Amino acid sequence: MPRNTQHSQPNPLHNQPCGVLLVDKEPDMTSHDAVAICRRQLKFKKIGHCGTLDPMATGLLMLVIGKATKIQDLLMSEDKEYKGTMTLGITTGSQDKESDILEQKEVPAFTNKQIQTGFEKYIGDFEQTPPMVSAIKKNGVPLYKLARKGIEVERKPRAVFVTDYSIDQITLPEVDFTVNCSKGFYVRTYAHDIGQDLGCGAHLSALRRTRSGKFTVDRAMTASKLKTASPDDIQNAMISLAEISLMRGA
Repeated sequence: MPRNTQHSQPNPLHNQPCGVLLVDKEPDMTSHDAVAICRRQLKFKKIGHCGTLDPMATGLLMLVIGKATKIQDLLMSEDKEYKGTMTLGITTGSQDKESDILEQKEVPAFTNKQIQTGFEKYIGDFEQTPPMVSAIKKNGVPLYKLARKGIEVERKPRAVFVTDYSIDQITLPEVDFTVNCSKGFYVRTYAHDIGQDLGCGAHLSALRRTRSGKFTVDRAMTASKLKTASPDDIQNAMISLAEISLMRGA
């Protein structure tokens, strides 16, 4: 009678990579670029990311790999920390440095207290109107695609919150700051709105994500290392689902 070998075959699913890879995104790289690079280096397709970073932004991008894609929404829902620079006196169409100047005004010799007053309005719960250059969809079309055609549509304000902020340096017209905020928070809208309240306008000229939930950029693999990493390098750098569960206190 032939021996049944059905159960002796290795299960390919057991060897599939699974976990979260923290990447320190470099400027001018899209979140999709980072996913594509990881797919190529790992030779594995089931990879997504937790929360888009604009091309100009740097810092923490979380890639979910294999079964970890099941907790993508959970990880995206956590609060974030950003370090940014706003440039006062210049308002742009995208609210950051990536588009044309709409308005330019002289920047008064603000005192530190006046700058702080501009930030103090945006603490706790408040609403933001998403910028036209965003991935939110209107009738199935992302707003940024409409914006490229010069079309502006009404956007509903969204509830967001800021748990903490600090003004790290003031060298007018630039103000460096750190903000801890909810998911769905637009840091460029934050900079734009503070500039409007100060009366001279502002745009976001630099942005770096330093934390998402319990994860910090200190543990991240640089984008340049990811581009040359072997599958073993990537798997060794990944955070396992078991460790993530412990980190989140689950």
